[in-house]
Amino acid sequence: MTAAGVLVTGLGAVSSLGSTVDALWQAALAGRRGIADLRLFPTHSHRTSLAAEVTTEAAAAARRGLGRAERFACTAAHAATADLDPSALRTARAGVFFGSSTGALFEGERFFAELLQQRESTLRPIAAHQNDGPGTAVARALGVRGPVVTFSTACTSANVAIAAALDALRSGEIDVAIAGGADELCETTYAGFNSLRAVDPQATRPFRRSRAGLSMGEGAGVVLLETLAHAQARGARGLCELVGAGRSCDAHHVSAPEPNGAGAAAAIRVALHEAGLDAAAVTFVNAHGTGTPHNDDAESKAMQAVFGARAASLPLTSTKSLVGHLLGAAGGIEAVLTTLSIVHRLLPPTAGEEPIDAALGLDVVTGAPRQLPAHNVGLSTNLAFGGNNAVILLRSHSA
Repeated sequence: MTAAGVLVTGLGAVSSLGSTVDALWQAALAGRRGIADLRLFPTHSHRTSLAAEVTTEAAAAARRGLGRAERFACTAAHAATADLDPSALRTARAGVFFGSSTGALFEGERFFAELLQQRESTLRPIAAHQNDGPGTAVARALGVRGPVVTFSTACTSANVAIAAALDALRSGEIDVAIAGGADELCETTYAGFNSLRAVDPQATRPFRRSRAGLSMGEGAGVVLLETLAHAQARGARGLCELVGAGRSCDAHHVSAPEPNGAGAAAAIRVALHEAGLDAAAVTFVNAHGTGTPHNDDAESKAMQAVFGARAASLPLTSTKSLVGHLLGAAGGIEAVLTTLSIVHRLLPPTAGEEPIDAALGLDVVTGAPRQLPAHNVGLSTNLAFGGNNAVILLRSHSA
């Protein structure tokens, strides 16, 4: 099977901008941030108080006994598979490939807080909440009997999961994959990023001159992937094609990116090679764009290494400016937004008012959505602690 043989046929998303794909997309086009004062736990002992918290009832209403990330995952997965006959999932020919970084750490914190206060826990046993919780919750909810795999590679987890799903579909192991990621806010991770001074006290400002760090977020992003043959057999409309994925490691530092972006550039080149495309085919980028000074600088150098002088005119956005950094779920929600950009031929703006850092040499979309050409190849990049890099390439599909 060729790289053109895998289609995205469904989408699901939960974020601080809402629990539906349409709510996410409309807010993204308007450049509206979902970053506000955090209410999930007290922030008085931390440097910052903002986060992109999911507050909509839709994600929280569903299945009792599940952790936040598990509920996010199930809500997004149900939306992504809404047009698929359930019998197509209740088989060994379907799989779940999920990324998660924190798993159910928020529930673990609550459990031990109650234990230390010598209160009887209102939560189910802590062993039931693990890093693989979101993915296995999806498998249980939908009856998936094929491979169910969780990847935890920090902020690249969901992109690594999508890449693994692509491999499984191409190899003929499965016909259908639910791929993406889910993560929840928790105080342990919030404190950790604050202690690294990687969190901006204001809403994150990727690629701006005044950028000072990321804003943490939570939620889920899920894409339904099918082989071309399976989608055609059921008359499904392909939203776009998943044509390539690339992974690499900087082997440089536990938390800082390689300054010249060499690892990120390597991952992009792998994805292009796998897709049989050259760099000139890419029409826009949904960047990792965390808003930390070092990350945005390294990523800009990776873009220049791959695209050369064209990096200065290649439309690029950071949707983390809207929904925050979803950690292990980042690649999932960014895959959803990249797909929507291809479908609607619009690239949402990077939120913020401050001037773009001209020294980065990038064409950052600001203010209003950017019109895209009729045929698009979108690059979505994620870079993680440990120098872990994972990117995917999505392309317009003509049914």
